Amino acid sequence: MSLTKGSISIGDAVASLLRDGMPVRFSAYDGSSTGPHDAGIELELVNQRGLSYILTAPGDLGMARAYVSGDLKIHGVHPGDPYEAMKLLQSRLRFRKPSASEALNLIRGLGIANLKPPPPPPQEHLPRWRRAMEGLRHSMSRDAEVIAHHYDVSNRFYELVLGPSMAYTCAVFPNADATLEEAQAEKFDLVCRKLDLKPGQRLLDVGCGWGGMVRHAAKEYGVNVLGVTLSREQAQWAKEAIDRDRLGDLAEVRHSDYRDVLEGGFDAVSSIGLTEHIGVRNYPAYFSFLRSRLRPEGRLLNHSITRSHNRREETGAFIDRYVFPDGELIGSGTIIRDAQDADLEVMHEENLRIHYAMTLREWCRNLVENWDECVAEVGEGTARVWGVYMAGSRLAFERNEIQLHQVLAVRAAEDGSTAFPLRPTW
Repeated sequence: MSLTKGSISIGDAVASLLRDGMPVRFSAYDGSSTGPHDAGIELELVNQRGLSYILTAPGDLGMARAYVSGDLKIHGVHPGDPYEAMKLLQSRLRFRKPSASEALNLIRGLGIANLKPPPPPPQEHLPRWRRAMEGLRHSMSRDAEVIAHHYDVSNRFYELVLGPSMAYTCAVFPNADATLEEAQAEKFDLVCRKLDLKPGQRLLDVGCGWGGMVRHAAKEYGVNVLGVTLSREQAQWAKEAIDRDRLGDLAEVRHSDYRDVLEGGFDAVSSIGLTEHIGVRNYPAYFSFLRSRLRPEGRLLNHSITRSHNRREETGAFIDRYVFPDGELIGSGTIIRDAQDADLEVMHEENLRIHYAMTLREWCRNLVENWDECVAEVGEGTARVWGVYMAGSRLAFERNEIQLHQVLAVRAAEDGSTAFPLRPTW
C-alpha cells in the first residue's frame, strides 16, 4: 500500500515499510495486524508508549525500550531465550526507506503526539554524550562506574545464569556433548596449559571476575595467584569462594583497577574478557603495563571478544545503553599488532568463535530454567535485557559478525630466549 494523508492503522503502517512482507505475525493495540495468520511467532505492540518508543528511537534502541518495558511482547518464544524469533527476524525482516513525504504522512497518520519520547526504562544507561560529561572515556573513575552498571546486578542472578563456575566468558567445549561446567573448566585449564603454569609460580589475573581462573590455577596447578576486578560484588563473591575452597594461602582477589597493581616479576598474566572494556586506543598502554609486570620469559594469555575485521566501529545503541557501556571491539589483528609493538612476542593465537555461540546457548537455557527466580531477583525488565542480549550475541557469533580470540605472547629475555618448546604442549 502507499502512505497517503489521513489516519493509518499501525499494522498498515508496518506493512507499508516492509520490502518482503512480515515474516511473523504482528498485532497492535489499535486492533490492526499484518503477517501470516499461522505464524508460530507473534510480535504484539500492547500500548501507545511502545509505539512512541519505536518512533522516537528508530532501530534497535526503540525496539529494546519497548520490549524491556513490556510494551512489545514476543509470543511463541520464551523471554529468556528469544533466539528463534531473532534469527527469523534478522534473516527475513527487510525495511525500505520511505520518501520524505511518505514519512511525514506516516507520522501524521499515526499521530504527532507519538513523537514525544517517553522516559527510557530504568535499565538504560546514559548516552555516550552524557557519560562524557561525567569523566573521560576509560578513565579509572568512569570505567569503575560502567563496570558496576553491568556486573553489580546481583550475584545470585549470575549464579542462576552462569551456573556453578560463575564464569562469564567463553567456554571451551572439548566435544559437542560437554556440559557448560565441563567446558568452563576446560577453558580455565587451557589457559593454564598455554601459560605452562607450575607449582610455586606467580600468576596475575586481570579482570578476574568472580575468581574462576584464580581458583582453578591455585587449586589445580599450585600457583600463587593475584586477581583484580573493578566490581565490588565480584570481589566479595570471589573472596568468599576462595575461603570455601580453603585456597587463602595461594589465592587473593582485590577490588582494584589492574593499573593499580604494584607488584611485578610475575611468571604469567591472564586476561580473560577484560580487553573489551579498556578501549582500543588504550591497547598500547595496556600491553605495555602487562609486559612490565612479567619477568623475562613470562607469558601473557589475552582472551577477548573481537570483531571479524579491524575497522573501528561504535558498539550498537542497545549494547552500549543496556549491556556494556563504553565497550569497544576490534579485530584480532589490532590486538596482535599492539601486543607486538609493546615488545611482546606473539607465539600463538586461535579463534574460539563457535565455542562462544555454544556458551551463550547454555546461558540462555539457564535463564529459561530459572526465569521466575531471576525475575524475582532483578525484575522482569532486566531479565528481558539479558535474554535479548545473549540470544542476539549467539546469533552474532554464529554469523561471524564477532569472534573470540586467545592470543598467547611472551616477554622475551634480552638474549631472545623465551623458554618455549619447539612445538605447543597444550
